[in-house]
Amino acid sequence: MNGDAKLAQPERYEIAPGLNIARALTGLWQVADIERKQGKLDPEAGADVLQRYVDAGFDTFDMADHYGSAEIITGALLRRTGTGSPKPLAFTKWCPPPGPMSAEIVRKGVQERLDRLGVERVDLLQFHWWSFQHPAWLDALHELTALREEGLIREIGVTNFDAAHLALALADGIALRTNQVSFSLVDRRAAGPLAELCATSPVRLLAYGTLCGGFLSERWLDAPEPDQITDWSKMKYKRFIDAAGGWKAFQTILSAASAIARKHGVSIANVATRWVLEQRAVAGVIIGARLGENIHTEDNAQLFAYELDREDHDRLEIAFAQTRPIPGDCGDEYRKPPFLTATGDLSDHLDQIPLSYESVPVPYRLGAERVLSGSKWEDIAGYCRAQRVGDRILVSGTTATAGSDRVVAPDDAGAQTTFILDKIAEALAAFGAGPKDVIRTRIYLVDEADTLHVSNAHGRVFGEIKPANTLVVVAKLVGGYRVEIEAEALVAPDAGSANGPMG
Repeated sequence: MNGDAKLAQPERYEIAPGLNIARALTGLWQVADIERKQGKLDPEAGADVLQRYVDAGFDTFDMADHYGSAEIITGALLRRTGTGSPKPLAFTKWCPPPGPMSAEIVRKGVQERLDRLGVERVDLLQFHWWSFQHPAWLDALHELTALREEGLIREIGVTNFDAAHLALALADGIALRTNQVSFSLVDRRAAGPLAELCATSPVRLLAYGTLCGGFLSERWLDAPEPDQITDWSKMKYKRFIDAAGGWKAFQTILSAASAIARKHGVSIANVATRWVLEQRAVAGVIIGARLGENIHTEDNAQLFAYELDREDHDRLEIAFAQTRPIPGDCGDEYRKPPFLTATGDLSDHLDQIPLSYESVPVPYRLGAERVLSGSKWEDIAGYCRAQRVGDRILVSGTTATAGSDRVVAPDDAGAQTTFILDKIAEALAAFGAGPKDVIRTRIYLVDEADTLHVSNAHGRVFGEIKPANTLVVVAKLVGGYRVEIEAEALVAPDAGSANGPMG
């Protein structure tokens, strides 16, 4: 071990004016796993452990509404800080079930975080949403913005957002500071479109899963593939390893990291985490802590005692070439196959998410159904959002309209396209259909310069499906929209919802 590394202090990063975080955050997700097996932890004893992290300079903690009593334990720590002394930072997440996001519902969710932490303002409130085709996620972010202006939230972040929906939120005026996503030597998706978006926006990434649940360590180097896994974290990240090419490919990465670790006199975990820290969009990495077990502050401090050089990065790139990229964009593992979660396939969970639209019979047309979205123009002009007749579904020209008349992302055609396609997906879902059933789309633009942005958003959804498509430039769209899209789908009578969400 490098003796100087013990003296290294955690680097810090300003993610917002005055909000200066330790770049190695302490993650408390394992509190839920510990309490699942042992019962509730004593908050004061837990706070004793957290204080040791603070004393070592690791004063930034990450938790969530569903991480057992992590918020309560952190609240016990915060109460110990005297007046005038810098308080540890408490970042938490609110993960509501999809449904209407009224001001009252959002305020209640935030107030629960405040009460459990025992604070008047949350340092960073991170929002998670399961299915983007349910449009209430954007309503929730606007309500969180109002609570930030009221002083209940210092800054707003999101968790597990892909690049397209993060861009949509920003284009719709949401002042986001962070996006918490999986990022590791095995899962390198965040180095793609998400990093490109961060380069042109104030958003920075908080990376979790950097150690793949502990698999990126000396313990697993040249070890046989485990046949039984009992803890949630390893169950999840073993799925990532399998998706990346399996145990043999993983050992290639582990071997490269081990050689680099020996060169610098550090651990494999240090190398894995340092690689993520050096990625351009990353503000901090979240390293899990198991309260009551080993405290790794000394080992974590070594992250800041050295840097990877060109030779190290080249060695890792050679190892990466022996693996497969994790499919999709960040967060897709929670929304579509392959479901890379601790519990595996989330189809049943997603199927239980209430739809924002429902189909109703069409009067005077036997067997036909239609969907109404609530737009005031549906009654004024006498039309519906979508109609199914037999196996055919026709979706009306759809714009980026939230509620009855608010224009979403008024200056960004690509972001509007993302919102529109989610809205179309929600209409199809009301008939038991999905994206693979779409056979034609028609796109109307007002500015030819938007063609590439709109096409990229369309391709994100339909890249493999490839329906027939027409794109035309028009002089103007009613309401000042930049893009309007209609769609047609053809489904079998018993198709169900096997296509999954489009978002």
